[in-house]
Amino acid sequence: MSTKVRRVYGYLAEFKNASQLYKAAEKVRDAGFKKWDCYSPYPIHGLDDAMGVKRSILPYFVFIGGVTGFLTAIALAYTTQVGLYPTIVQGKPANIFTTAAFFPVMFELTILFSGFTVLFGLLGLMGLPRWNHPIFASEQFARVTDDKFFIAIEARDAKFSAEATKSLLAEIGGEHIELVEDDSE
Repeated sequence: MSTKVRRVYGYLAEFKNASQLYKAAEKVRDAGFKKWDCYSPYPIHGLDDAMGVKRSILPYFVFIGGVTGFLTAIALAYTTQVGLYPTIVQGKPANIFTTAAFFPVMFELTILFSGFTVLFGLLGLMGLPRWNHPIFASEQFARVTDDKFFIAIEARDAKFSAEATKSLLAEIGGEHIELVEDDSE
C-alpha cells in the first residue's frame, strides 16, 4: 500500500473586500514575496501597481514578430515578382521601386506574424496550457468569481516559510487561511 505524497502549493487567504485586498497586496509586496497572486471577481484599478507587477515584455515580442512579417513580405514579393518571374504590367518596371504593388502583402504578413506572436508569446509567458491548477482544489476558492477576494502565496517563493507566511497573511487581515496542496504529478 503506497501513500501518495502531496506537495504543498502555498497558502490561500480570503479578504472581505477590494480595498482590503489592495492594502494586503501592498503589504505582501513590501514583505518581498515574488511568487504570489491576487484573485478578484472583477478588475481592481491599480492592483498591478500594488502587487509590484512590472510591464510585460510581450509588446517587444510583437514588434519583432511584426518586423519579421514585414521583411518576409518584402523578400517574398521581391523574389517572386522581380527576381524569379518579373511581371511587367502596363509598361511599369519590375524592380524594387514598384513596392506600391507589394503594400497589401506587406500589411497582411505584418499583421499575421504579429497576431501569431501575440498568441504564442502570451501562451508561453503565462505558462499555458495548464490543464489544472492546484488552487482549484480549494473549496473556498470556488467563490472567487462571485464575491470573494483572495491572495495566494506559493511555496516555491524564496521567502516562503510555513509559519511566517501564515502569520503574515493573518496579520494583514486574511481570513480562512488555507494550506493548498498540489495533487498533480
